[in-house]
Amino acid sequence: MKILVCVKQVPDTNTKVQVKADKSGIETNGIKWVLNPYDEFAVEEAIKLRDANAGSQLFVVTLGPKARVVDTLRTALAMGADEAMVVDAPESIDNHATAKALAAVITKEGPFDMVFTGKLAIDDQQGAVTQMIADFAKMPHASVISKFTKNDTVSTVEREVEGGSKEMIEIKGPFVLGANKGLNTPRYASLPGIMKAKKKTVKEFTLSDLGVSDSDIKVKISNFSMPAERAPVNMISGEAAAQVATLSKLLREEAKVL
Repeated sequence: MKILVCVKQVPDTNTKVQVKADKSGIETNGIKWVLNPYDEFAVEEAIKLRDANAGSQLFVVTLGPKARVVDTLRTALAMGADEAMVVDAPESIDNHATAKALAAVITKEGPFDMVFTGKLAIDDQQGAVTQMIADFAKMPHASVISKFTKNDTVSTVEREVEGGSKEMIEIKGPFVLGANKGLNTPRYASLPGIMKAKKKTVKEFTLSDLGVSDSDIKVKISNFSMPAERAPVNMISGEAAAQVATLSKLLREEAKVL
């Protein structure tokens, strides 16, 4: 089998994000960048499948400013991926152009038997690239996957839906799957793996290599801002009846929801 995992570099969850003075984006200096957590589940699942099928290969690809995002590929290589590819692209590229470029990698470097992604990236929380890649690559897809069973002709996936329910889907390959938390337990990169990852060559592409131009960027955000500060919590004390009266008054006069 030939397996591909699409990964993204995102700010660490403990990062305190600051908006640029011109509101064109966030300040990237001083940010600790990490492999998107949901992509870790995708990489782990792909490693397990590769190891269970002798002769299989596992590739990882990412898109973004080449000098920075290669570090995320090194993380995936240290976990156990075989080969890595990077698409050099500006920080501001949107989902549409991202998906088109990654789908072009699938076509150019494939055919792949399956493609894994994380269900979403924790920076923009949009969860759209998985579906867009599948559309551009003309492949069936499923996202929010919490269980995957590969079979010779038709594989089975279990995905979470709203309300705590789960949905079972049979899917024929090649396909694109978006991994969710609970699919597996991602491994830590070993020291030997880290050392080997540093020596591996990363194949490079530009957007023009993949047929992606400025006209493919459909969304350009020019006014970033931090969310408004939340109002302080108002703790109500006293007897239950007094608390109810005070709460009703606050909801009516201050919150104006009654």
